[in-house]
Amino acid sequence: MEHGSMSDAAVAAGHVLIDGQAVNLATSWVGWLSLAVFVIAYYFIATEDKYEVNKAKPALFAGTFMFMLIGIFYAINGLDPDPLHNELEHLILEIAEIFFFLLVAMTYIETLIERGVFDLMKYKLVSKGYTYKKLFWLTGLLAFFISPVADNLTTALILSTVLFTIDKKNLAFLVPGAINIVVAANAGGAWSPFGDITTLMAWTANKGAFVDFLYLFPASVLGWLVTAFLLSMSIPKGQPPFDATTEKKPVVLDGGMGVTYLGIATIVTAVLGHQFFHFPAMWGMMFGMAVLKLYSVHLQKSGQNGFNIYVNMQKVENDTLLFFFGILSAVGALHYLGFLEYIHQMYTLVGPTAANIGVGFLSAIVDNVPVMSAILKSSPEMDISQWMLVTMTAGVGGSLISFGSAAGVGVMGRLHGIYTFGSHMKHSWTILVGYIVSVSIWYFQFEILGLY
Repeated sequence: MEHGSMSDAAVAAGHVLIDGQAVNLATSWVGWLSLAVFVIAYYFIATEDKYEVNKAKPALFAGTFMFMLIGIFYAINGLDPDPLHNELEHLILEIAEIFFFLLVAMTYIETLIERGVFDLMKYKLVSKGYTYKKLFWLTGLLAFFISPVADNLTTALILSTVLFTIDKKNLAFLVPGAINIVVAANAGGAWSPFGDITTLMAWTANKGAFVDFLYLFPASVLGWLVTAFLLSMSIPKGQPPFDATTEKKPVVLDGGMGVTYLGIATIVTAVLGHQFFHFPAMWGMMFGMAVLKLYSVHLQKSGQNGFNIYVNMQKVENDTLLFFFGILSAVGALHYLGFLEYIHQMYTLVGPTAANIGVGFLSAIVDNVPVMSAILKSSPEMDISQWMLVTMTAGVGGSLISFGSAAGVGVMGRLHGIYTFGSHMKHSWTILVGYIVSVSIWYFQFEILGLY
């Protein structure tokens, strides 16, 4: 019988049996080497601007190589590969759901750009004579209130595109504006059961009823408002360049508004399909892709100026998709090796409140999805107020670092070379202040007043 054929039922997670002895994978050579690969890759992701190495490359290398190391470790020690295969199959399913969700969202956005919808939105905003500061607040407000209905990633992608069409060169406006959109989208998604993947996970795991999440609105909105106010002080004066005598109103190509309505319907289908029919969210999104393809055929058959969906798909930010594949694979490897099991120990040592606040910082560094998954799997003893706290901190805390949330990664791809790790970190102190405010509001509302 192979050494590890009975091990996984007999030993704790992150451990295997070798010659009758329980071995902790995290403290074995494969654990330390995998952790070193992850840290080195993380360094190159964070210093993307310095070395001019796209963040997808180190993330993809680390994610694939770490599991290859685990496979080598299993082969050397004659362990049963079935547990590793099962873990990889589960991880592939998790990644595929996010991958295809992103692919559809990005395809819709590229189609809207090609049809001239965003040019029209930019014209309407700029032609009204709004200042940079008003545009900053308007895009932030839209992000905060759209993300609970749609989701934080799609919202951030759409509004960052609008931001870029307003002024492509003014970094003093674009960088704080992009940060504001990311923070607003994450904060807005934190008080809705389907506004963020982490809230959706907590909701489907029955850690809170639908209305329980709505009680997080005061903490979410006040934390974002504080950050937005601090960011707004760095917004330049004046307004985007606009000359009414030379700039003509953009013409939306045939089907442009139809694509807009189909995009909204696709998001609604994804949400309702997941809620009532228990389909993965990406299933509704892929259905929306099918409808978009049929709509393009309809335009062409009716003699209108149609579009080629495959041409639009070529413009999708593939590096963003590959980054998600890589980083989720890398974190999945850390989880399999047992590193994320230390989260449960953190709750025991410091208590739920301190641990849940710490989760916000951890989710910014690692990724809020696997962190929330690890917490739900370990299921520490917590009441409803603590589950709401960790839901909020996991979502909002992802804003602390540019690639700590899906919204941040999406905007990094959309505003490539503009919204980067370095440019984000220059303003990260404003996000930290807002994070502290959100936690303080939660404590006052839930722990002192008991309003939930």
